[in-house]
Amino acid sequence: MKLLKPTWVTHEDNKPIFSVDIHPKGNKFATGGQGGQGGRIVIWNLAPVLNEADELNPKVPKMLCQMDNHLSCVNVIRWSCEGHLLASGGDDKLVMIWKLTGEGSSSVFGSSGKINVETWKCVTTLNSHGGDVLDLAWAPHDGWLASGSVDNTVIIWNVQKLPEKVAVLKSHTGMVKGVTWDPIGKYLASQSDDRSLRVWRTADWAQQEVVTDCFVDCSATTHVLRLSWSPDGQYLVSAHAMNGGGPTAQIIERDGWKQDKDFVGHRKAITCVRFNSNILKKLLPSSPKTQQYCCCAIGSRDRSLSVWLTSLKRPLVVIKDLFDDSVLDISWSSNGMNLLACSWDGTIACVVFVPQEIGHPLSVDEKNALYERMYGKSLQRNWNQSFTGSQIIENPELLQAMEEINDQRIKPVIQKEVLKPVTPPTPQESTKTLTPAVTPNKQIETRLPSGKRRITPMFLTAAPVLAKDSLEVPLMNEMSTSFSSSSPSKSKIIVETRKESVPSDIQPQSAPPTSKNTENVQSTNLPKVQPPGVQINQLMCSDVPGDQPIVHFINILEPLKLPSGSTVTKKTSRIKMQVTNGCNVTSKGSFAKIEVFKNIDDNQPIWETFLGSTIRCVAANRKFIIVCCDDMTINCFFVKSGSKVLPSLLIEDLAVSICISECCHCLVLTKTGLLHMWDLENEKSILSRISLRSLLSNKASVSSCTLTDASLPLVTLTDGRAYSYSLNMQTWVLLSNPLDPVSKAGGSLSKSLPSTLPLTALQKSIPIHGTNDTLPSGVTLSFLESQIAASSLLKSTTEFKHWLLATVNHLLEKGPECRLRSILDELMGSKYSSCSKTQNSDCGLRKEDLLKEILKIIKTKLPWQRLYKEYNEQIVAES
Repeated sequence: MKLLKPTWVTHEDNKPIFSVDIHPKGNKFATGGQGGQGGRIVIWNLAPVLNEADELNPKVPKMLCQMDNHLSCVNVIRWSCEGHLLASGGDDKLVMIWKLTGEGSSSVFGSSGKINVETWKCVTTLNSHGGDVLDLAWAPHDGWLASGSVDNTVIIWNVQKLPEKVAVLKSHTGMVKGVTWDPIGKYLASQSDDRSLRVWRTADWAQQEVVTDCFVDCSATTHVLRLSWSPDGQYLVSAHAMNGGGPTAQIIERDGWKQDKDFVGHRKAITCVRFNSNILKKLLPSSPKTQQYCCCAIGSRDRSLSVWLTSLKRPLVVIKDLFDDSVLDISWSSNGMNLLACSWDGTIACVVFVPQEIGHPLSVDEKNALYERMYGKSLQRNWNQSFTGSQIIENPELLQAMEEINDQRIKPVIQKEVLKPVTPPTPQESTKTLTPAVTPNKQIETRLPSGKRRITPMFLTAAPVLAKDSLEVPLMNEMSTSFSSSSPSKSKIIVETRKESVPSDIQPQSAPPTSKNTENVQSTNLPKVQPPGVQINQLMCSDVPGDQPIVHFINILEPLKLPSGSTVTKKTSRIKMQVTNGCNVTSKGSFAKIEVFKNIDDNQPIWETFLGSTIRCVAANRKFIIVCCDDMTINCFFVKSGSKVLPSLLIEDLAVSICISECCHCLVLTKTGLLHMWDLENEKSILSRISLRSLLSNKASVSSCTLTDASLPLVTLTDGRAYSYSLNMQTWVLLSNPLDPVSKAGGSLSKSLPSTLPLTALQKSIPIHGTNDTLPSGVTLSFLESQIAASSLLKSTTEFKHWLLATVNHLLEKGPECRLRSILDELMGSKYSSCSKTQNSDCGLRKEDLLKEILKIIKTKLPWQRLYKEYNEQIVAES
């Protein structure tokens, strides 16, 4: 594997290159971006990039053609599947179709000395978009072209009858930044800034699926959202998803559109994903059978590029700091061995693989046979036909029936199931069945005289390890996919930089295939300090589902607990409510009813109201009643009259918990772990889509979700941890952690407090042991200070004062004096010191009263008379 960065591939003054695409024949590639006064498209010769001799040969042209027809920046360029046409889209709202003419070479207009070796002319200009064109995609049969735009639409163009439109898709409510077709043309997928990915059926252009859960926490910070479909059609990988607060590339399975896997590890948002168009295969170790898989490249705003094989549990290679700015586009050559990436910094990079590293592509016949088995359709047959998508059959039973009727050779029923991740054998098994590959741990980075870097990265893994009893490959070598968790260990590969020139045909060191040769390979000792340069590291996949419930408690009004027609009574200190689902069944449907009684002993309701959706949970205070329904709406009613306070509020998922404080703050938790909080009295949002996923480590789930006395969210987990959300800091705050050694060490100090107090109730799961005098005094002090901060956040006056005085007594006994002075300076307040701006503590206690009480304690300690006198004199002087 080689990494090449040709410095001569650049637009004027290193302006950004927004798109790159390799010609299907593999002999040239195109780049699109900014030019002199507008947009620029350049077609380059790929040979000088791959071969140093061609690069140095003046007779081999590097630039083949430059086109500056776009009035503004070119955002995307894409070759048609056959390579006869080139499509481009830009900020001028135009889509241009280019075609090669036989006019020979010519001078580049407006330049001195540049020659167009080839002449490409714009044969059609499409101007139906109302905003910048951000992405383009050719259908597999080349008859249609899809374009996505800032105007929130996707247009499908009939390439045979331009400018005729096949369809205009308008469901997105934000900029459409990415479009892609599945390999058999049955679906088109689009991704938008509206935090959704939509899958469209090409038979009728209706929406097949809308994916939103994994994009809820995403911000609109990426210039592009280039998603991609795997060449077998089984996986759609999106850009810029989020999981647990971290950026991911979401994996969406065609089978049921499941979304329970993603690629995790990049430090910033994923901008582009591109599958190798080939289905690859490798011989399995110690077996004549082959394994089939797909290959995917991912680019990110963190300037890195990662390459994944679906047969491996971690990336094949990750190249960090490949560019000086965000990766914007990726392209594979048709033979699957060359990968190009471009960046906002105005440069491109080329990664060159060999079949021994990445695998051998399936032949056209093998690939089409696979499509026949999976979809009842050969892609090759339909490239030159008018395509509607209606001939594709994915139902296994229908496929078998058609095969039997036509008396075809292949008769087995194809079962569409997701293969389980491959489990490595135990060390004892692996020694018997597989030969371990020795991976060199050093790479060479060569700085050529021209300034170009030539790097030969190494694989992070050997061939995939399979158990002996799991090597069953079906007749037609079905896809073996494993988007599973990778090993958390870090790569130890380092890069050594050399200044001397080396031949360009250096081949990467590879592991011997047999155990006999393996014995002769010696490993290299790793240096302790890793030098700077391009780093190879590994990412981790996540098995955390993005759309499964994380809240395991059930509200009393959960529909599973409330059958249709039954009534549940809910009483508070002021009112009594009765909720009935499935009542008054009519030809219009069934209704849910809420009845409110004046007193808890009354049987005659003062008002009632009806809803058209099943009620999941309710909450009430003295003024409002809040109701969450199955249609994902939040409904608010006045307690006294039953009239509606606000229109129905819509959230993105089903609610599992709701509560409302006396100051009319309403908190709602969804089944996917997102918090919403509103001030109903002032009709404003306090929190919107705050995720709990970052809290759910150690396989813990949510136990309860309520509001504190200060109207702050309070979340407790099944493992005893408790968190509140700080509105000022905009982050979660830890209040209790039974697993924390400091909390365990100081737990005995809480036994004197009533268990009904807020903080003590949260920390009841912390084990209480006898005092341990052998612990450093700093451990106890750390515990006491954390208790002060937590009780202050909870506005628990009793506990705040208790822990403050306990801290003072500890400092008087153990020190240090500087900590004690810090407390006294804070309590001096604005009247005596600049250390604080308020006269009251965070819990509403008067600082002057607390200060006097602490000074009384200090006065009784003879060694601290000096300190008492100092602060007492300050108080007297200011009085």
